[in-house]
Amino acid sequence: MMSIHPTAIVSPRAEIGTNVQIGPFSVIGAEVVIEDNVEIGPHCVIEGPTRIGRETKCFPFVSIGQEPQDKKYKNERTELIIGERNVLREYVTLHRGTVGGGAVTRIGNDNLLMVQAHIAHDCTVGNHVIFANGASLAGHVTVEDHATLGAYVGVHQFCRVGRYAFLGAFSVVVKDALPFARSVGNHAKCYGPNTVGLRRAGFTTEDIRSIERAFRLLLNSKLNTTQAVEAIYNELGNSLPVQILTDFIKSSQRGVTK
Repeated sequence: MMSIHPTAIVSPRAEIGTNVQIGPFSVIGAEVVIEDNVEIGPHCVIEGPTRIGRETKCFPFVSIGQEPQDKKYKNERTELIIGERNVLREYVTLHRGTVGGGAVTRIGNDNLLMVQAHIAHDCTVGNHVIFANGASLAGHVTVEDHATLGAYVGVHQFCRVGRYAFLGAFSVVVKDALPFARSVGNHAKCYGPNTVGLRRAGFTTEDIRSIERAFRLLLNSKLNTTQAVEAIYNELGNSLPVQILTDFIKSSQRGVTK
């Protein structure tokens, strides 16, 4: 069973699952795969190659799977892959990848993208991520699980946003945003651990204390970043969140927000 409004235009080359709803005046292009129980609202435009995972909901005027905004793009076959149970609110835009960036833009599961959020080519977004209104990623950005981007946050290309990071509204992120941290400003600065968010997420008191101690060494001591990471590891290396934090810092290519 499916429900396609008579004013919708659906390519015969699109693959439509069961119990899919497609609203009035929406356009579904070729090489689009829509899995079961997906809802496409009115006036949405979906071009391919694009795959939309089951139980995802697209509100009116969503535009996804369009060509990347990259001058090097020459009509190569690239993809947008969207996971399951995502919510894409009005005017969300998601672009396909480029050959130079791996040819895939990938969105995980259970994400909420609020009005006018934008994810550019070759980005990777994890699971349980929240984009508030107007939050935008430039190309080649990675956002890890459970991160929250406030309204109109802008993330520079090739940056990473760590898991459980919180980026305050209107922040401009030009370096990697640390996991478990609160970062805000233009350019963004780190203001310590996202303690409230970690408590809400069910982190233990012991883990939160380890994270707080790690951030004190990183931000408030007289140690440089390399020295701080070594001190954190030596003192708190048996804590899994601390290991995640130090690994994130050591693997950074752009430097981290401090």
